[in-house]
Amino acid sequence: MRSELFQKISEYTKTVVKETRFAHSMRTAQTLAALCKNYGLDEEKGWVAGIAHDMCKDISDDELFELVKKDGREISQMEKDMPFLLHGRAAAVRIQEMFGVSDSEIIDAIANHTSGSVDSCDFALLLFVADKIEPGRPQSTDEYRSRLFALPLKECVLSVLEENIEYLEKKGKTVAPETLVLRDKLKMEIINHK
Repeated sequence: MRSELFQKISEYTKTVVKETRFAHSMRTAQTLAALCKNYGLDEEKGWVAGIAHDMCKDISDDELFELVKKDGREISQMEKDMPFLLHGRAAAVRIQEMFGVSDSEIIDAIANHTSGSVDSCDFALLLFVADKIEPGRPQSTDEYRSRLFALPLKECVLSVLEENIEYLEKKGKTVAPETLVLRDKLKMEIINHK
């Protein structure tokens, strides 16, 4: 049985996003909970962050900017040019304001799930992964996910990060600078750990 917090956020999210996005959020929550279990992190937090991560994806640009002003971080030029990139930061503000969530790992995970952050904790990095590998994604077969789950945590994140960078570059899209910095940091950590 999911927590009362999960139920409340789930009910709210269902009313503010498209049906397909809600289904994606449920799959992301389930995938994040499984990743948390696999890597020894809090599964219930995984359900909460997963269901909440896209709750602001379908709101107006004006509302995104209003919410994000409250998080105290600067809005980058890339975010100004592509306001949809702010949906994670906006959701992190909303989950605090509407649901009283104060857990820094959940807030960090939701705020940074779009491009990742070098300052993110392992839990936040796993939300980035779950969002990209949930079973509704075309590449995400059972075999694909099993292979990733078998990797050490940082290597799992790096694999998904590199795949995402390659996908964006093939589509001719801009890769967020923080995504590239995170990739390089993970590569160095993995090399130094071996």
